[in-house]
Amino acid sequence: MLLYEQSTGKVSRTDIRRPNDNETVWIHLVDARPEDVEFTLRDTFGCHPLVVEDCIKLNQRPKMDRYKDHIFITFFALTDKNLATEEIGIVIGRNYVVSISKKPLLMMDALSEHFLKMEGSMAHPGGILYRILDRCVDDYTSIINLVEDRMDRMERTVFRNPYVRVAQEIFQLKRMIHHLRRIIVEEKTILGAISHQNFPYMKQEADVYFIDIYDHISRVIDSLDIFRESLTGLLELQMSMKSDRMNETMKTLTVMSSIFLPLIFVVGLYGMNFKFIPELSWDYGYAYVWIVMICITLLMYRIFKWKKWL
Repeated sequence: MLLYEQSTGKVSRTDIRRPNDNETVWIHLVDARPEDVEFTLRDTFGCHPLVVEDCIKLNQRPKMDRYKDHIFITFFALTDKNLATEEIGIVIGRNYVVSISKKPLLMMDALSEHFLKMEGSMAHPGGILYRILDRCVDDYTSIINLVEDRMDRMERTVFRNPYVRVAQEIFQLKRMIHHLRRIIVEEKTILGAISHQNFPYMKQEADVYFIDIYDHISRVIDSLDIFRESLTGLLELQMSMKSDRMNETMKTLTVMSSIFLPLIFVVGLYGMNFKFIPELSWDYGYAYVWIVMICITLLMYRIFKWKKWL
């Protein structure tokens, strides 16, 4: 755990123990055994049994539960570019913060280094909570930019070739965005409660920082809503472009068929096996037939141009 001493302003690593009145600690547990969670929360800090149970299972939706002398918050962090999320259980007390996750998180390692280097950043539990939530929301913003680039790539691909197979990728991305949006909307409610209510364990001037996180997560939700509409529009655009190209193809085939239809009639007429066909005895009958077919072709072409079918 990291321990901050009010008298010296120094942050140091130490074994897990209950802090003194002039100390503030942050403990982050990764894939901890149930007995380790019970020792930290129940035995060391005297947390409510429901908090201990939730931290052991870590299968909650984003929420904030208030107890007599501590608060339990569930928040989610992004773990990769595929919008996979990892639940973080956070317990805040008068002079301690305990965070628990099942998988290692790079943001927690970076945050630990930040606390060790920046004096005064762990002065109160509210500041620790702010930095944890701020890192999570910053990751949302970074992933949103990647999703936007991914959508731009799909749009360019569809414009180049409407027949490219992107429907499966679009539906997968829509499903991931829907899952992430559901989580973030509930987290926005938590941040609203922290920034607009009398939240204990933090300084009054720290409200502005949580309001800043609230604004950031609101913009993330707006971006996700735009992405969902854009993905639906992209799928409709692909279907429309496919239909347009199919119509152009059918139009070309129809025009070609219409031109050759009278020619087929002519050659079929003179290809009949009757004994008496007057034109068969003409010396230049073959040339006449060619002239008739060429004239019919030119006439059909002029008609199609006049009708603006070509």
